[in-house]
Amino acid sequence: MFASLAKTVTLQDIISWWFMPINVGLTFLIGGILGWIAVKLLKPGSHLEGLVIASCSAANLGNLVLIVLPAICHEDGSPFGNDHAACSSIGLSYASFSMALGGFYIWTYTFQLVKSSSVKYKALIAAEEAASDPNKDLEGDTKTHLLINGENQRYDAESPSASLKSESDPFWQKIVDLLHQILEELMAPPTIAAVIGLIFGAVTWLKNLIIGESAPFRVLQDCLKLLGDGTIPSITLILGGNLIQGLRSAKVKLTVILGILFVKYVLLPVIGIGVVKAADSFGFLPADPLYHFVLMLQFTLPPAMSIGTMTQFFEMGQEECSVIFLWTYAFAALALTFWSTVFHVDFILNKGISRANTFL
Repeated sequence: MFASLAKTVTLQDIISWWFMPINVGLTFLIGGILGWIAVKLLKPGSHLEGLVIASCSAANLGNLVLIVLPAICHEDGSPFGNDHAACSSIGLSYASFSMALGGFYIWTYTFQLVKSSSVKYKALIAAEEAASDPNKDLEGDTKTHLLINGENQRYDAESPSASLKSESDPFWQKIVDLLHQILEELMAPPTIAAVIGLIFGAVTWLKNLIIGESAPFRVLQDCLKLLGDGTIPSITLILGGNLIQGLRSAKVKLTVILGILFVKYVLLPVIGIGVVKAADSFGFLPADPLYHFVLMLQFTLPPAMSIGTMTQFFEMGQEECSVIFLWTYAFAALALTFWSTVFHVDFILNKGISRANTFL
């Protein structure tokens, strides 16, 4: 991520692409709302609520974009021009920026979503186990039971005071705790790499230190690029391993899978077309059709693979996540092909209409 951003993104690009962070944020916001509605309607289970919402909102904004854009640019008769090298270079810049934004949102919003869902579910399970596991010590006498009851009563008496203390914390202290928590989540390696890469790309003298034939530290960029080029096939192999787990288990209801597919590949792409069209009509977007295509594509991508990492980290919903990944990525090939065709046809029609208006 650092190697791509430092090489392809400049300060002028960051300024002219100001709508892309908003667009990515809208994919997470709208997808999260639709995922929450799906959870309320389909009731997948308390341990899967966060996973379903995350699957509907967080998209694979990095790796797939890096794969799809160069493939489209190198096609004969590409709607983005005949200069395949220039198209691929610009597409790599868009994909790198999209990857950075996706990493920021995923490791803040999605991470917190999966984490909170895991904490709530584990607390619920612990409470149920405590309620259903009475004292079965047959050797305990009356004195033992009295001591246990006394300790429980003392704990119950202290709990309200602790709760009141937590509720009486000043508002600014809660804000500080929230900011501290967000800062901890922003310290994830992908986010740090994205921020440093944007800084090096935006500051010319820093960029000249590592980019170019005469750069004194170009070996650093070459090493990072060499390592980074291996991440896409490596992550793809990891994804394949996760999908195999999905073949071996079927712990997710069919209605839940269909609901996620409907949100990801029907509702979000249609909404994405409307968002991009509205932004273009207000003059928020540059004239580059490839930029418009990337914005629409961000609404059509399957769930982010980082969700699987999060479920393994919190040890909750790993098999269910594999099942969801299996079906969403299986249908992703069809969905991306269909909606890419729709986006291309829309671009050609708009191009023809603009030419007609110019002629008239």
